[in-house]
This record gives sequence, structure tokens and C-alpha cells, in this order.
Amino acid sequence: MPFDYCDVLRADLPGPAGRWSGFPAHNFVGGHMDADHVPVEDLIAALTNALQREGKNLATYNLRTGPLGYRPLREFIAGALKARAAMAVDPDEILITSGSLQSMDLVNQMMLSPGDTVVLEQATYGGAITRLQARGAHPVGVALDEDGMRMDALEETLTRLAGEGRTPKFIYTIPTVQNPTGTVMPVARRERMLALADRFGVAIFEDDCYADLLWEGERPPAIYALDDGRRVLYCGSFSKSIAPALRLGYVVADWGGLSRLVALKTDAGTGALEQLALADYCAPHFDDHVSRATASLKRKHDVMVEALIAEFGTAAEFAPAKGGIFLWIKLPEGVDTGKLAAAAGAEGISLNPGAEWTVDGDDHRHWMRLCFGHPTPEEIVEGVAKLARICHREFGVPTTGGNLLRG
Repeated sequence: MPFDYCDVLRADLPGPAGRWSGFPAHNFVGGHMDADHVPVEDLIAALTNALQREGKNLATYNLRTGPLGYRPLREFIAGALKARAAMAVDPDEILITSGSLQSMDLVNQMMLSPGDTVVLEQATYGGAITRLQARGAHPVGVALDEDGMRMDALEETLTRLAGEGRTPKFIYTIPTVQNPTGTVMPVARRERMLALADRFGVAIFEDDCYADLLWEGERPPAIYALDDGRRVLYCGSFSKSIAPALRLGYVVADWGGLSRLVALKTDAGTGALEQLALADYCAPHFDDHVSRATASLKRKHDVMVEALIAEFGTAAEFAPAKGGIFLWIKLPEGVDTGKLAAAAGAEGISLNPGAEWTVDGDDHRHWMRLCFGHPTPEEIVEGVAKLARICHREFGVPTTGGNLLRG
């Protein structure tokens, strides 16, 4: 008779995961990217060259370049951040992590105790919210508009918290190609955020994981680049620019912060093969690859925008994204996207309900996030049409549209 683990599990353990049964026919969730844009042949060549040169160093942890990660990769990142985000960073101020999620976990572990407060965009990365909650922290949402987090709302929030005797440990923000809204924070707002953080004695955790996928306007300097006081921690990732399954991210901080993160990173080092391959691949190919991938994403974005307009009409309110892989969509208040997700999931369509991507949860239950990174344009058109039919069946929304005319 199999052992019953329920007898020995801790009392506050989250519920069990379900068995994975494969991708749905229309997969509009997660940060999956276009399979045709993974540079397979170039990555094979890069890894082959790197292994021929460095293979014997696999005998040691961290490839003999220390706990911060493979130095040639850190050197590439430092150069790319200078060119693309105006950040003057030394390679020894960069810690390679197993994806940006590990970066987030390390920063939270370093800074947060149960009961601490963190300020963040009202709509934000769902994984950030759940990780804060898992550490017993209290996330406080700040309103956004077409330019990202509103600084008047941030000042009001920090003032109110100060009046309650609460100083947030940090402001978590995705200023460039915000997830899920796709907005880009202007330079003046970034400077204002720094001024407010300085005034209220708060650190900033800048998540820039989608910043390379910008197609509208110029990429602003990172908040980190504008910071003279070194109160900003910065994280980035190769998951969206190259491939999610590589699981490579990084944190940037001065040694005062980085030394604490290194002490907490007790996994004996991020995977070496991924670091070797990316270091050799990115130096000659990164800029051209990102340009091609971003152009493809813009085309998919436009296809999804057109499909939503055709199928949902005025029932779907959204602003076109300025980059990235998501659209953030408001449906009429009578629509519960949690229930819509369940009904759509039963028919092969996955979507992210708005309550899972917002601090206030129920107030955004009629919102949803759709990802266009992985599906083909044809799959986007078919999936949005089918989703509209399901939404009409379940909620009477949309009342008219191309899908209804087709029966």
C-alpha cells in the first residue's frame, strides 16, 4: 500500500498541482514565445564552440568564474545594458540567476519579513503578487494609466502609509513594457519615482524582463540608470528575448546588496550549459535576433487587436501595447473572467483572469490577459473568435459581432 504523505505534510502547504495534459489548442497564457524564433542552429554552434573551449571547467562549480556566474555572460550583459538601458554597470555587479523568478525570490528573501509592506502597480505580474503573499508581505496597489504607474497615486499611497506608521520595504515596478498593460513609463515619471523613494526612504525593485521587446518609441533609460543613491535593484531575463526554457535571468546591484543575494543563493550555481551557450551566442547575434523577434511580435499583436475588435466589438476595451506579448482587456462588469476561463478551458482555450493579475483581485474580475507570443496568427484569429462565442453563451457578451453572424 503506498505511503500516505498527507500524514507528514506541513499544515500550511499549498494545494497539489494537477497533472499536465499538454497545451490547449489556443494557448493565450504564460510567457511562451514563438517556437520559430528560437535560434536553434546558432545556439548549437555557440554551445559547441563554448564546450570545446571551456568544457573541462564543468569539473568545477561556477565554471571557475565565481558565484556571480559565467563572467563572459556577465560581460555581455553589462555591455547590453549600457547600450540598451543607459546603465553603467560593472560585470561584478551582476548575479546570474535561474530565471527572473529566482531573482525575485532572492530579493524578497533578502528584504521581506512577515507583515512587511510592498508597493506595486495595481495590475502587475501575478507571480510577483503570489510570491509576496507567500512571504507574508502586504502588497499595496497603485493605479496605472497609459504611461504606467501614476506618480500622484504613488505619492498619495506613500503618504497614507507613512501616516499609518508603515514604510514599504520597496516599490516593485515594471516600468518598460509593463506586464500586463504593455505601457512604458516616461523618463519624467521615473525621476519622480526616485524622488519619492528618496523622500520616503523606500527602495525600488525594477523588473525589466520585457524591455527588449519594445516596438513603439525609444527605450527610456532604466530607473537604475537614473539613480545616484543606489536605492534601485534591477532584474532582467533572457526568457523573452531568447527562450523561456533556458531559465536565465540576472540581478544588478552594488556589492552591498549583491553580497547579500549571493549569500542567499545556495543552489551551487545556475546551469552552466545555458550560460556557455548564451555568452557565445549573444555577443554576435543578440541585437539582430531581438529586432526580428520584436517585428514578429508586433505583427501578432496587430492580428490580436484586429480579431478582438472584429469579434468583441465595443465589449472589449483595451489599449494597444507598446511592446511585449500581452494585451490587457476590460470586459463589461457582468463578465467574470474566472468563470470565463473555466468555460473556455473546457473547450481548449486558456486565458489569464484579471483577478490573478491585480492586487485588488475581485475589482478586476471582468478583466483578462491574453498572450499572443506563442500562437500563430491563424490560431489567434480562430481562438479569439471561439472565445467570443463562449463569452456570449456564458454572459451574453458580446451582444453582436462577427462570430455571432457566423453562428
